[in-house]
Amino acid sequence: MRLKVCCEDRIGLTRELLDILVRRDIDLRGIEIDQVGIIYLNCPEIEFEAFSQLMSEIRLISGVTDVRKVQFLPAEREHKELRALVESLTDPVVSINLDGYIDMANKAAQDLIGSSEHQLIDEHANTVFPDFQFAHWLEKEEASQSCRMVVMAGLDFLMEVMPVHINDESEQPVLVSAVVQLKQVALNNTPQTVFRTPSDHGFEHLVGQSNKFKQLMSQAKKLAMLDAPLLVQGETGTGKEMIARACHRHSLRADKPFLLVNCVSMPDNAAETELFGMAAAEEGGSAKKGILEQADGGTVFLYEVGEMSRHLQVKLLRFMQDGTFRRVGEEREMQVDVRVICSTQKNLPELVAAHQFREDLFYRLNVLSLTVPPLRERSADVMPLAQLFIKQFAADLGQSKPSIDDALADYLTHYAWPGNIRQLRNVLLHAMTQIDADVMTIDDVQLPEIENTQFLSEESIDGSLDEIMKRYESGILHNLYRSYPSTRKLAKRLDVSHTAIANKLRDYGIGKK
Repeated sequence: MRLKVCCEDRIGLTRELLDILVRRDIDLRGIEIDQVGIIYLNCPEIEFEAFSQLMSEIRLISGVTDVRKVQFLPAEREHKELRALVESLTDPVVSINLDGYIDMANKAAQDLIGSSEHQLIDEHANTVFPDFQFAHWLEKEEASQSCRMVVMAGLDFLMEVMPVHINDESEQPVLVSAVVQLKQVALNNTPQTVFRTPSDHGFEHLVGQSNKFKQLMSQAKKLAMLDAPLLVQGETGTGKEMIARACHRHSLRADKPFLLVNCVSMPDNAAETELFGMAAAEEGGSAKKGILEQADGGTVFLYEVGEMSRHLQVKLLRFMQDGTFRRVGEEREMQVDVRVICSTQKNLPELVAAHQFREDLFYRLNVLSLTVPPLRERSADVMPLAQLFIKQFAADLGQSKPSIDDALADYLTHYAWPGNIRQLRNVLLHAMTQIDADVMTIDDVQLPEIENTQFLSEESIDGSLDEIMKRYESGILHNLYRSYPSTRKLAKRLDVSHTAIANKLRDYGIGKK
């Protein structure tokens, strides 16, 4: 119980009040004294009769004008009001003590970090924010506000670290803690000086939790540190360019240029000039630098190298041999230090066998290689990616982030994704522009029918035979139900009884609103 005692400012009054509590064997858990003549007491609850006697005895103290029961002490009320305010913020907020450990994290911070507040309390700040050395910042004589870009859960945030001061007895400010606020960076309303350009995206921006994704990241980080040519293979939309950029950011060439050559988009003459440059058109004129020359010391990314013409393949082969080349229309040879990373969705050995790609160039490019698995083979990554995209779109569109209901999550996870991550991103973007509810459902997404949605991958065949067959069956029914949205139509499509289909749909929770 909390008591508010209104009284005169008299020496010894507080002592008399405490003596009453001692005589009645009432534990004092907290006390606050207001300068205007109010004493607040925090004690355990007692029986009604004992409470009535206590109130009467307190009122008999000389100088006491009133005593009543209140819900909170002023400090408790202020704390709860402040906590409610912090919880209402959509930005993640974390409080850190002078030892560098977390004291408080609001709901937005818990969702971003993926841990409950109970798990975060007493966690060292450097574990959660490895890019910022709090111990060094706190040791400064005058810790001041600091802002920097950080990446968390694959998203860019502007992290503001603000010192919290209170005045001591001499009215001098004393540093008591720090507050961290994370503001998600949205491309549509953020200055270019703050926003991280795509070439700055590293491995920390790549999101996934499947074993295949973890193996890919581990291998890519090792190969990123080498200077040999790297071939990144995978289906369309799997993120090959993101992998290439991340490898550049993780390498010793990170502070040098990363330049892309699209081997599909330009005719031979334009592509050759773009890649190798051009001699001066007339005496005294200036030559045009090609991408190889501009990227000296850095990385050149050859996008879809399998589409490169035979003519350009010959030119590129010469450069891959010794790093030398000639500008178009120039006899003088030039040499640059460039690492070449290539990507392709085509099967290069098949192109070599069909004499569509030079065998000698293939072996020059395929010194190191990475194969990015399709999304259907790493279904455990679908929902982390979906959550990432929805957070990005919510920030860019200036709207609240909707949650994904279980039926939609199951449907997205079982879909085959022929367009891979790019298709998932585009589907969710379209859904975000149409949705006006707090929950995204299966009716909000538009996906073409693909009957063989549950491909047999390492992840899809985990567990017993019965579990595998249920996952496969659930994927088929989830997909077909959108085109045959009634038990009778679906039963006819699959040539089984209406009762059997109704039972299956009920078991898998399909069609429930």
